[in-house]
Amino acid sequence: MPQASMSQQITDYANRANPYPVYQELRRTPVLHEEEGGPYIISSYYDIKALLHDPRLSSEAANLADPSEDELSQSDETGGLPPSFLRLDPPEHDRLRRIANSAFGPPHRPRRIENMRGEMRQIVTELIDGLGDAREVDVVDQFAYPFPVTVICRLLGVPREDEPRFRTWVDPLVATLDPGARQDDGDGAKTAQEARMQLGMYLAGLVEQRTKEPRDDLLSDLVNSRGPDGSMAMMEVLSTTVLLLIAGHETTVNLITNGMLTLLRHPEILARLREDPGLSVNIVEELLRYEPPVQLLPQRTCITDIEVRGVTIPKGSRIWLVLAAGNRDPERFKEPERFDPDRGDIQHLGFGSGIHSCFGAPLARLEAQMALSELARRLENPRLVEDPPPYRPNAVLRGPRHLNIAFDGIR
Repeated sequence: MPQASMSQQITDYANRANPYPVYQELRRTPVLHEEEGGPYIISSYYDIKALLHDPRLSSEAANLADPSEDELSQSDETGGLPPSFLRLDPPEHDRLRRIANSAFGPPHRPRRIENMRGEMRQIVTELIDGLGDAREVDVVDQFAYPFPVTVICRLLGVPREDEPRFRTWVDPLVATLDPGARQDDGDGAKTAQEARMQLGMYLAGLVEQRTKEPRDDLLSDLVNSRGPDGSMAMMEVLSTTVLLLIAGHETTVNLITNGMLTLLRHPEILARLREDPGLSVNIVEELLRYEPPVQLLPQRTCITDIEVRGVTIPKGSRIWLVLAAGNRDPERFKEPERFDPDRGDIQHLGFGSGIHSCFGAPLARLEAQMALSELARRLENPRLVEDPPPYRPNAVLRGPRHLNIAFDGIR
């Protein structure tokens, strides 16, 4: 049997629990092109960082030499919604992102996230208290998922009684992000399209309400923005809101879960965090390097020929930027395979870089810091029930599907 290609190994579920040996092998050929029409795979830190800032790289599927090859296009275009600004290039990307940012943070809403700190802590406390007398829990289902989805829903202004409905809509949409999930029978695409339509219809109702009766929430600001960049059209509001709902919680679920798994594998660091909650800042940054929730960006296209390390990547070619490989590049980080929150320099690629750097990074950081420090403080003698745990199938947004831990009680 012929050996699987590197792109197949990256997306192979058998490597999901530990993809890092594959990435280590990948870095031997920093610019890898295995087959005609296949992606150019970039795995070194400095090359990835440079390309993330290179205007010759496009996020729009239309710039592919063969747009039908784009595995991700349907994730933004099903259900009749236009692509989110994540899949657009300047100047339209910049206009929509500026409008969204004016509702999300500085300078227009400088304390929107900070003012949620008390409510976020209350949500964390209630979730841990809700574990009751249990001595074994699934961190994903009982904590890491409900925490960020509750936060993003409240940030947007989604009624609390509607919060549980979002997982049934979001999960099939996230599944379409996986470049290994070519659903030839159409079932996955059909499920995602239906979920996106239902989510879009629901959000359209909320948008209509906020147009008539604005409130102090992010959705109202998106609907009623009248700044220098003008306002968003209805469909732009909807596609931006869908993006925020997905990106606003899915990566944070994985960041929290990857974080708890890593801490349980490093009990000496978990013990330090229990005594010093302030260590959570460095822990989260090192987690974003060591176990990033976004492993690769497979949706970049050259709009002209680009040369990387002497290799000419032709116009229209797909490029995969393997962030997780770059984050463990020994050319950039000393002892990259070691989890070390005491590093003096943790300039990771966990949130990407350049114009498409993670929009919600300040919120994700705060959520993960709060979640991990409180779990460390309140769970007595936590330990893994299964290692490695079962992982989600997605190769792009990597994290455990379940993380069962046992503990002796709750403080």
